[in-house]
Amino acid sequence: MKSFATAALLAAAAFAAQAEPVTYKVDPTHAAAFYEIAHFGTSTNRGRFPVKEGTVQIDRAAKTGTVDITIDVANVGTGLAAMDKHLKGPDFFDTEKYPSGRFVADKLTFSGDKVTEVSGALTLLGKTHPVTLKASNFNCYQNPMLKREVCGGDFETTIKRSLWGVNYGLQYGFADDIKLQIQVEGVRQ
Repeated sequence: MKSFATAALLAAAAFAAQAEPVTYKVDPTHAAAFYEIAHFGTSTNRGRFPVKEGTVQIDRAAKTGTVDITIDVANVGTGLAAMDKHLKGPDFFDTEKYPSGRFVADKLTFSGDKVTEVSGALTLLGKTHPVTLKASNFNCYQNPMLKREVCGGDFETTIKRSLWGVNYGLQYGFADDIKLQIQVEGVRQ
C-alpha cells in the first residue's frame, strides 16, 4: 500500500509540474511582423517590422497562455529608403512619437497541443484594438544548439489600418485592409 501511495504522489507531482505555465522569451532573430497592402489592385506592397522583445506563456494542460511582444515600428523596412522614410513620417506611423507597437494577448486557442489562434489587443500610434491572429504554422521542438525547447509559429490576420489612424492614401483608393503576419519563436526559460 505504501508503494502505491508513493507512486500516486509522484504521478500527481508530475501532473502538477506539467500543468504549470511555461515561459518562453522571444528570440528577436526569429521574430518579425510583416504587412501586405494591395496597391491599386495591381501589385502588393510589403514591409517588415522587427520584434524587439517579448514573452509567451503556455500552459498546455490548461489550454491557456499569454503573449506580450513589442514591435519595433521605428525600424520598418521595405527595401526602399524613400518608402521607409515616408512610412516613418506622420502620414503613416509617426515613429518619432510612436516608435513601438505592442501585441498583448490573453486567449490562446488550441487543437491538441498546437496553438491555432491568439486573441488580444494590438497597439499602434497610441490606439488599441482587438485582434485575433490565426496560426498558419505552430510547433515546439528541442533546439539542438540551445539544448532547450523552442516554440513558435506564423500567425496572421487582416486589419483595417484606419482604426489605428493610418489613413494616408485612402482618398486615392489605397486599400484600408492590411494583411498582418507575425512570425515568432520563443526559447523556454
